[in-house]
Amino acid sequence: MSKPLTDDQNPLRIDTKQRRRAFERAAQTYDSVAVLQTEVGDRLLQRLDLIKYTPKTVIDVGAGTGKAVRALGKRYRGARVLALDIALPMLQLTKRRAGWIRRPTVLCADAEALPLADASIGLIFSNLTLQWCNDLELALREFRRVLAPGGLAVFTTLGPDTLRELRDSWSKVDDYTHVNQFTDMHDIGDALLRVGFSDPVMDIEMMSLTYPDVMQLMRELKLIGAQNKTLGRPPGLTGKDRLGRLIEAYETLRTAQGVIPASYEVVYGHAWALDKKPSSDVSPGLNEAPISLEQLRKR
Repeated sequence: MSKPLTDDQNPLRIDTKQRRRAFERAAQTYDSVAVLQTEVGDRLLQRLDLIKYTPKTVIDVGAGTGKAVRALGKRYRGARVLALDIALPMLQLTKRRAGWIRRPTVLCADAEALPLADASIGLIFSNLTLQWCNDLELALREFRRVLAPGGLAVFTTLGPDTLRELRDSWSKVDDYTHVNQFTDMHDIGDALLRVGFSDPVMDIEMMSLTYPDVMQLMRELKLIGAQNKTLGRPPGLTGKDRLGRLIEAYETLRTAQGVIPASYEVVYGHAWALDKKPSSDVSPGLNEAPISLEQLRKR
């Protein structure tokens, strides 16, 4: 019988040091190619229009270059706004973007170990960050720990169908991991209940970006710091032969419009930190209710 893999043997585990360095290097180029991140962040901000809640303290976990931080500051003018990210150069851009009048408090830290007191935050906003956590449940437990009673967490992350075309094309080339592992929406909802959140609401939106070729796709992933950083990634540089085979595999997906697609399964979620504790006999996922933005607006 084979022994279970330890964390440092799991090929799908993210190399946290390399992850931090990638985002530090990407700070200056991030905004030029972060089309998906910006669009999803705007849509997450729109969802706050539907929630009548005014927090006293707001934190953006995974603030990046600070686009959402500025929007949150304008939305909640009486609140203290904090920006947290693992990459210091990103936070430096966040402070400059915010201007002199309402500069946020910046924290260079990891979502899995928030440097915050228990029950100290009213609203957690997190856009496309949780997929970079090796222990998603630990990050959600940290969210629950720092939220004050009645506080709210709103977030987006990526589901398993993200970059499926790139993953499938690489599978025809070698057995290394080339795309990060992403968690299913239902598993995220179950984890929210386990760590003590109440009334989680989850839904999915499929998005597709198009590129002239696979090299441009991988170039842009690098420019936002989102290239493959799993422990099972190939050692050294990718040779011309393997790249050629990747291009050949991806070319079979070229559309009639002459572009190649890259799919993103965007998972939206929000949940409350209420005083009641979850019952031990509640089935996982019982309180989940997939619901679209349009349905919320109609309500």
